Formats: sequence, structure tokens, C-alpha cells
Amino acid sequence: MFSSLRVRNYRLFFSGQVISNIGTWMQRIAQDWLVFTLSGNDPVALGVAVALQFIPTLLLSLWAGVLADRVDKRKLLMLIQAVNCLQAVLLGVLDLTGVAQLWHVYLLCVMLGTTSAIEVPTRQSFVAEMVGRDQVANAVALNSSIFNMARIVGPAIAGFAITWVGTGWLFIANAASTLAVITGVALMNPAKLFRGPAIPRAKGQLMEGLRYVRGRPDLVTVMVLMFFVSTFGITYFTSLPIVAANVFHTQADGYGLLSTLVAVGTFTGALASARRGVKSQPRVRLMLVSAALLGVFEFATAFMPTYLAFGIGLIPLGFATITFLNTANALVQTSVSPEMRGRVMGIYVLVLIGGNPIGGPMTGWMADAFGGRSPFYIGGAISAIAAVVCAVVLIRRGGVRLPRRLGNGLRILPRERV
Repeated sequence: MFSSLRVRNYRLFFSGQVISNIGTWMQRIAQDWLVFTLSGNDPVALGVAVALQFIPTLLLSLWAGVLADRVDKRKLLMLIQAVNCLQAVLLGVLDLTGVAQLWHVYLLCVMLGTTSAIEVPTRQSFVAEMVGRDQVANAVALNSSIFNMARIVGPAIAGFAITWVGTGWLFIANAASTLAVITGVALMNPAKLFRGPAIPRAKGQLMEGLRYVRGRPDLVTVMVLMFFVSTFGITYFTSLPIVAANVFHTQADGYGLLSTLVAVGTFTGALASARRGVKSQPRVRLMLVSAALLGVFEFATAFMPTYLAFGIGLIPLGFATITFLNTANALVQTSVSPEMRGRVMGIYVLVLIGGNPIGGPMTGWMADAFGGRSPFYIGGAISAIAAVVCAVVLIRRGGVRLPRRLGNGLRILPRERV
């Protein structure tokens, strides 16, 4: 289950990520609370802050993929973490000195969103360079386990810490946590990275990445399925507070418990993916099946009659969600050329989050028009249908059996290399 940790470079990266992800989640909670406080409990202000962090990803992720292919990813990650450290320090100092205003937070949200837009495709593509092709699936799953563990621990710590010391010190704590990542990456041995030469700067490299994906029906299938599932299915995270308050009439603690049950499923799924990644390469069949099960579980959970039954239904839903996300990520990383990996991951990140401007407002509209349960059964149905359609398209276009692997030189279409 932890085989990729035998690689020293990845072990250093993993250790830093454990600390940094907890700090990141602490800052997210503290930042939301600070915005809420400064705005006089205005939910619109909170939505603006989230949007300001999200918009740079839409605008910059494709370009960030090109940048990741051009430069040393290790050095770029250290630079990004240094900027993130500065952002957290500035926010913490403004808050602790009592001079923080809403526009200060908004400006720093844009700063954080810009660095995140560059960091995500760089970090995703750097995983393969640290562990090599054979360990990518395991390393991707372990990264997910860190994220989901931090998603449980970070908000819990933040909730108590805000009461004790206020929000300002949480920003300082996150700034300190970024030093763990910088230290780990700095201590890596560059000679033991599995990387090809950086591509020289030239015109048309962004379009080259888009043409590369367009010419690969297997990648197109992954991207299309990811768009539909992330836009309509995985928006159930946004629906949880609506269900907790409007359907089951619980308070904040009821919403917190539902979020924790989802995290239990995603954390367990990430560990299972890590164990599976040791034994075999990622498979198209698993991606399609997990996407279909995600849809089925989400649809079924929508009709659970009691709060307890609904909460229990979220555990397998979280398991299927993280299995789908990890498998799709590993499929992309193990089947692309090393010199194209950054650009392809930039496209992947854009597809993963690009539907959020559609899915977020749509979720609120459906809940208002058809009831709080509707985002679950509508999103679940769309996800399941998308999985079935993609499976049919793959079979018809390539005459391929679903158990066949994607990557490692195997063929998805009769005359096309993958």
C-alpha cells in the first residue's frame, strides 16, 4: 500500500505534504470565517472570495501546463510554495494587527488562486517524475489519502483554534507549514528523478497540447467523462449543507457529521487505491465502473428516508468518488509522453474544475426548484449515464474489451498507440 514511499524523493515530498495540507485546510476555514466576520455575515462576500480563488485556475491552468513542461518542476514548486508562504504571512499580519479589510482578503485570494493555478498541474505532473511510471497509481492514491486526511483534521483543528486564538494565528501556522514542503523538495536528489529534458520555449506549444489530446480518443474519453462527473455528480459536496438544513433540519453539527462521513469514504477509497496501485496499472474498466457506481450511489442516497441512512449512504459514495478521481488521474499520467505531461495535466485540471461555474449555481437552482434532494438524484443519474455512454463509445470505436489496460504500450484502438 505504501510502496512508492520507498522512493526517497517521494518520501520527502509526501512528508511535507502531510503537514502542508493540514495547514491549507486550516487557512481555508480561517479565511472563510474572516470574510464572514469582516462582511457582517454576508454569504455573498464569501462567494466572492471563493470565486476570486477559482477564476485564476480557469484562466491560467492551460498556460501553467505549458510552463510545467518548459521548466524544472522541482524548482518551480519551491518558488510557488515561497509565494504561498508570503501570502499567508501577509494575511496573518493584517488580521493580527487588526487592520484587515475585506478588499485586503480579496486581493490575497487572487494571489493564492494564481499560485494554485500554476501549482496544481505542476505538482500533478511532478508525481511521475518522482516515482517513475510503475508507481504513479500508488503515489497518486497516497496523495489523495493525504488530502482527505487533512480534510478531516484541518477543519477540526481550525474550529477549536479560532475560538481560542482567533483566525490570524492560523494563517501564520499555514505559512509555517509551507516550509515543510520547501524543505522536502529542496532535499531531493535531482539525479534520481524520472524526467526527460525540458522542452525549449517555442510558439504554438499550448495548441500542440490540445492537438495531442484531441488525437488520442482514449484521453478524450477520460476528459469528457471527467467533465460530466465533476460538473454534475461531484457537486454533491455543495449540496450537503442544503440537505442538512432544509431536508433533515439539523444545525451546523449535522452538516459537519455529513462532511465527515463523506471524508471517511474518500479516505478509505484512497487507501484502497494505493493498495491496488501496487498490484496493477490503472484500468479503463475501473474508471468507468467507479464513475457508474458513483452515479448509482448518489442517486440511491438521495432517497434515503432518515438522516442516519442518508449519512451512511455517503460513505460508499465517497469511496466511489475518490476511486474514480484517482483512476482517471493515474490513467492520464501513465499514458502520455513525458514531454507532454504538464500540458495534458493542465487540460485535465481545467476539465476537472471548469464546470464548477455551471455546476455550483445549477445545484442551488435545482435545490430551490425541486427540493434539497434533487441535486443528488439528478447529478447521480447524469454521472451514471455519462459512464455508460463513454463505455459504449470506447467499445464501438475500438472494438476493445473494457478489462484491457490503458498505457504501458497497450492499444485501445486497433491502429493507434496509447
